[in-house]
Amino acid sequence: MESLRRTLKEVTGVSIGWAVVMILLGFLAVILPRASGIAISVLVSWLIVLSGLSHLATAFAVRSAGTFIWRMLIGVVYILGGGYLALHPGIALESLTIVLAVIFVLEGLLELTNFFLFRSYPGSGWVLFHALITLLLAYLIVLLWPSSSTWAIGIILGINLIFSGVTVLMYSLVVRRTLAVLNS
Repeated sequence: MESLRRTLKEVTGVSIGWAVVMILLGFLAVILPRASGIAISVLVSWLIVLSGLSHLATAFAVRSAGTFIWRMLIGVVYILGGGYLALHPGIALESLTIVLAVIFVLEGLLELTNFFLFRSYPGSGWVLFHALITLLLAYLIVLLWPSSSTWAIGIILGINLIFSGVTVLMYSLVVRRTLAVLNS
């Protein structure tokens, strides 16, 4: 039991640290929304290119010609698509804005489900709060798209990072307080 308590204390320490990083990155994204939106779209574009290179590399590990050609074609499509998006970050940003809206809807619904599963536990209200904020942000993305996606994604992602960080921080502090009470 003591080992579990030590582990939980260590895990909550790491969780608190990550929460603070999330909050700081969120504020940075809100302060520099266009730069953060473009940076995110360029990062995603290059990740697509790297994924394409990975497809090309794994094509040489297959045994059949059909699979080889298929993986080579997929790799080329990823490289060309990711390269195009990297060279045209505005288009990438508009596309990414819609993807982010879908992610936020799914995240909000999953957090809402999580709240209903664990609502009897201390601190579960923070999970509900996070779910509702995330769903509100998804609504704002869709409402503002596409005309304001160049600044909206940075601000909305920043706000989501801040609230996610606060949620993780508060939940971690509740676990820490619960551990302190159990140790008394």
